[in-house]
Amino acid sequence: MTRLYVLLGFIFLFVQLHLSGNLNKYVNLKYAYLSVSAIVLLSLLAVFEFTRLVIRERRQRGLAEQELVHPHHAHSHEHSHAHNHEYTGVLESNAELLQGFDHGHAHGPSTRWGKRLAYLVLVVPILTGVLLPVATLDSSFVKAKGFSFPSVQDTPDNPGFHQFLKPDTSVFYGKDSYTKISRKELGEFSGLSSVDLTDKTYLKGMEAIYNFPDPFMGKTISFNGFIYKGEQVSDHEYFVFRFGFIHCVADSGVFGMLVDFPEGTELEDDQWVHVSGKLNTEWYQPFKQTIPVLKADKWEKIDAPEDPYVYRIF
Repeated sequence: MTRLYVLLGFIFLFVQLHLSGNLNKYVNLKYAYLSVSAIVLLSLLAVFEFTRLVIRERRQRGLAEQELVHPHHAHSHEHSHAHNHEYTGVLESNAELLQGFDHGHAHGPSTRWGKRLAYLVLVVPILTGVLLPVATLDSSFVKAKGFSFPSVQDTPDNPGFHQFLKPDTSVFYGKDSYTKISRKELGEFSGLSSVDLTDKTYLKGMEAIYNFPDPFMGKTISFNGFIYKGEQVSDHEYFVFRFGFIHCVADSGVFGMLVDFPEGTELEDDQWVHVSGKLNTEWYQPFKQTIPVLKADKWEKIDAPEDPYVYRIF
């Protein structure tokens, strides 16, 4: 019965994520079909488990009814008793043989504890997913995790390899394949006189800008994001970020760029803005690197979007 409850729990969890619209806070919606497939598969397993339990219950009930209708008579008891004497020696010798293979281990209790532990591991994500509120990532997450600008020398083996500021999908391709794909994606933006990064093109466009900044220099670039002060070198420079998913929350990150606002601009963390300006580069001392900077000539405060996340479209 416990297995059935666990299956129903996971079905409820996945269905709730779909109905509440919170699935996009865990996975790129391009892969939403995987959770739908999981719901279908888990439902089939639940039906199978329920059927198995019903059949077992009916069998046990039938045996109990037979026991009531056909009680053992003395003759049957004596006959069975005689046979039991015949098999006693065999059973005892088999028991001794099995004990020889036991090596002194008590498998019963350990197996029960193993099952309980396995069920506990399965139940915990169900309870946390259903009972705990789904948090929306904001600047407090950036402060807690810290971020750095990944240099071209960074590899997955050193500390600079994080999904921060610059989207990086190179880890999902071979070197030659990534070069070919990144240049193809550059072509989608390099021919434009101005680049407006929408929710659908945000991550792809940011990756193209960071990989090939030269074709974008002097062009007008615009996008939406939330403010993060970070380590301000100037009191009118702020990072404008979006949280984005490459595939799922495991490879999510905060992506965007440093924006040089007009002097006297005062903004607070987590304020949403729309910015537009010319792309330039600047030596950023906290990172000890030259990074792209947007010189904003137009900007305005906006309401936070219904879905604050952006997703990588391949």
